[in-house]
Amino acid sequence: MTAKDFISALNRIAIDYSNSIPKRVIFTLAKDFQDLPIPEVIKLLRDTNEDHRLGAVSILDWKARNKKTTGEEKEALYRAYIDNHNWIDHWGLVDRAAPYVVGGYLYDKNRNPLYDLAKSKNPMERRTAIVSTYFFIRKNEIDDTFKIAKILIHDSNAYVQKAVGSWIREAGKRDESRLKAFLDTYAASMPRITLQYAIEKLDKKFKDYYLAMKIHSQTKSEN
Repeated sequence: MTAKDFISALNRIAIDYSNSIPKRVIFTLAKDFQDLPIPEVIKLLRDTNEDHRLGAVSILDWKARNKKTTGEEKEALYRAYIDNHNWIDHWGLVDRAAPYVVGGYLYDKNRNPLYDLAKSKNPMERRTAIVSTYFFIRKNEIDDTFKIAKILIHDSNAYVQKAVGSWIREAGKRDESRLKAFLDTYAASMPRITLQYAIEKLDKKFKDYYLAMKIHSQTKSEN
C-alpha cells in the first residue's frame, strides 16, 4: 500500500463526479487506507493537490482514532503533522486532524507545544493550537481551551477568530458559567465574529447582553 495506490483509487473515484470529489468520499477512502505507512502519508501531505493533502490528514486522523494504534505510532503521527505543518495550510485540513492527532497525543503529556503554536506567525498553526483542545473538551477538561483562547483573543486572522469562538462555545457546553466569565472580560474587545460564534448556543438574553457590550465598546471608540 503506497501513496500512489491512494492517488490511483482517488482518480478512479473522480470519474463518477463532474465537479470536485465530495469530502465525505475522501474521508471514506482514507479510512480504507489507514494502514498506509506514515512515510507514504507524508508523501500525500506534501502533494500540491488539495484532495491528496485532505486524504493525508484524514489518514492521520483515522490512525490516531484507532484503538490499536500504539503510543509510539501516535508520536509518529503527531510528528508527521507538526513537522509538515506548512502543508497543512487550510482550516479544513487543521480541523480534520488536529483534535486526535495533536490533542489526543498531548492529552497525557506536557501541553506546552500548544502554547508555542498559539504564538506562531503561521495562522494555521495558531488554529491548530485551539482546535487541538477539542480532545480535552471531550474529556471534560476545558482549562487549556480558555487559556489558549486568551492568547488568541485579539488575533487578526479570520480563521483563527472563528476557531476561538467555536471552541470556547464548545467548552461552554461543559461549563456555561466559565464561558460567561470569559465573555464578561473579553466580549467588548474580541473580534465580532469570535463573539458571534461564542454566544451561538446561549439563551437570547445573554446573546443580547454580550452583543450590547460589543456595540457599546465600538460606539465608545468611535466617539
